[in-house]
Amino acid sequence: MIDNAMLNLIVQCFLGLLYANAGEWLMHKYILHALGKKRQSFWAYHLYDHHAVCTRNNMLDSGYQTVSLTTWNTQSKELVVLAGLVLLHVPMLLILPVFTSTVYASIALYYYKHRKAHIDPMWAKRHLRWHYEHHLGGNSEANWCVTWPWFDYLLGTRVKSKQLD
Repeated sequence: MIDNAMLNLIVQCFLGLLYANAGEWLMHKYILHALGKKRQSFWAYHLYDHHAVCTRNNMLDSGYQTVSLTTWNTQSKELVVLAGLVLLHVPMLLILPVFTSTVYASIALYYYKHRKAHIDPMWAKRHLRWHYEHHLGGNSEANWCVTWPWFDYLLGTRVKSKQLD
């Protein structure tokens, strides 16, 4: 039988995963794409740099080849945003440590998977099909999740591309 402390840890971990995936979906759809349509917006890098490069290069984004904080490109901007998310959640560490640690692990996993997808497109096609389809499937207004497609399925935005089969 699971005691209350163990149940608390399991629930925090589960909710942390759901929260991180929901955040990924919301940020991608409403910040990176919606606010990113405004060319003068900080978020414009996502559509006008990242998506444009990926479309021209079949998912490959050379900005992800090396990690450099001295170059202001798509990857460094993404890292600044992720660092901001980490800092935003610091106060929660004392209240919900497992939840917050799960969110931090999800942020790290997001970065790892997103970077790998744009360095190795064939890996992305096999392991992150939903993200591959977001970039190359002809509908960049679907498949918002990167790490796992949970919220895309839940909210009906997981759209499988027939043109990539």
